[in-house]
Amino acid sequence: MAKVIMIQGTMSGAGKSFLVAGLCRIMKRDGYRVAPFKSQNMALNSFVTEEGLEMGRAQVMQAEAAGLAPLVCMNPILLKPTDHTGSQVIVNGLVLGNMSAREYFSYKQRLIPDIKRAFRKLEEMADIIVIEGAGSPAEVNLRENDIVNMGLAEIVDAPVLLAGDIDRGGVFAQLLGTLMLLTEEERKRVKGLIINKFRGDRSLLDSGIEILEEKRGIPVTGVVPYMDIQLEDEDSLTERFGKKEKGKIDIAVIRYPRISNFTDFNVFEQIPEVSVRYIASIAELGCPDMVFLPGSKNTMSDLDWMRGNGLEAAVKKMAQNIPVCGICGGYQMMGEHISDPEGMENGGTMKGMGLLPVTTRLKREKVRRQVHGTVNKMEGFFSILSGLEFNGYEIHIGESVRKEVLTLAAEAASQRTSMFRTGECPESGHSPHRFEIFDAEAAFVTGRNKNVCGTYIHGIFDRAAIANALVTALAENKGLSIESCIDYKDFKEKQYDKLADILSEYLNMEEIYGILREAHIR
Repeated sequence: MAKVIMIQGTMSGAGKSFLVAGLCRIMKRDGYRVAPFKSQNMALNSFVTEEGLEMGRAQVMQAEAAGLAPLVCMNPILLKPTDHTGSQVIVNGLVLGNMSAREYFSYKQRLIPDIKRAFRKLEEMADIIVIEGAGSPAEVNLRENDIVNMGLAEIVDAPVLLAGDIDRGGVFAQLLGTLMLLTEEERKRVKGLIINKFRGDRSLLDSGIEILEEKRGIPVTGVVPYMDIQLEDEDSLTERFGKKEKGKIDIAVIRYPRISNFTDFNVFEQIPEVSVRYIASIAELGCPDMVFLPGSKNTMSDLDWMRGNGLEAAVKKMAQNIPVCGICGGYQMMGEHISDPEGMENGGTMKGMGLLPVTTRLKREKVRRQVHGTVNKMEGFFSILSGLEFNGYEIHIGESVRKEVLTLAAEAASQRTSMFRTGECPESGHSPHRFEIFDAEAAFVTGRNKNVCGTYIHGIFDRAAIANALVTALAENKGLSIESCIDYKDFKEKQYDKLADILSEYLNMEEIYGILREAHIR
């Protein structure tokens, strides 16, 4: 069975996700079958597998680095915050329900069997499993019922590498303080320390490393430099939101409080002379060349937020002159009305932005599916996308209906039947559930204003042809010529190799493989 090793951090944002991805790529290149695992992830950036199951995008990124298709058993529990004190709880890719932090703290021990089943499934296909922890193992108030840090390490009998972030300062205090707050049994699991995100002369750390190793007797297995790696990061602490420089082509993404799946726009960051800015106020908006309304975990609240700070009015005015595109929750906002009869968000009905002739009804059942097809015939600015092939996925709780279809219910039902085919998807620990594969010719919805469009499809811009066509049209509007973008999939593969090359140089891989050899065989 598989050998295991776990990366824990002194805090959120210590670089655990990238370290796991890099180790997965190194071990894959060394000829091992390797898989990532994170028992519980908290993120609003999520993905839908081929089976129609939802998981965190960080584990999708790590699976890609390992050369594997994403599987929900790599992330059996996903928490998607709904407000400051509660989250939607997703188990094995399916919604369990919404819980407050206190409710979930009391409940999560019941999920250990699901974690064990998911882990055993990975063991059947991997030589090595690289596990990612969450936050810090020294959060003593959360030690009881822990299922993601030392509690998980005990369940699967994993040795631990503890990473600290020197870029934030105080890395020696981070590492030593964390070790001091662990129990004796927990400290015994820590087999190596990693100093991450270092800038400067490595020799200046030598005396500190000697003191660190002397005080705890745990070797420093690597000092990793600050890396310029363009991969998906955890949504809560991303550095992308701080970038405000404007390129020759300036794309603005509205950053509402519950923004989700902003990974839809990562591809544009790889195109020379294009900037992607995340905007939370009118003062930041400026005069962009295009505006995106991204996904949202709470569409009605985020639209109300835009309405209150003036961004709704500003975007509606801009839509008369520049392209505006809404994705998922952003698409729902752009319609005429949003109703919530089942109280999935705020309840009641609210007026939309009125940019698209659609009405949305929020429903309890979540739509989760991968999609593929060709873009429908478009007019105006977005005509450049007509006929292009796309791939992507949908995750939403609403159904949006075009205004003209409301009076043609029979025809709409006939069209929907022809659009979808259904099947059964058995998943370990659950009864079979329905899933749908979207194979339609339509992708976008447009209105009378040919500058605006909406779609439910995440990842639709990841194909080079679609992203390049969009940016080329924006450039032509300004009389500019822009270098074509590379294929995003190929770009990510090169980034995984770059990450692995750096970690191979700065981590003591011989020592890490030694830790694996000494680990118990499960």
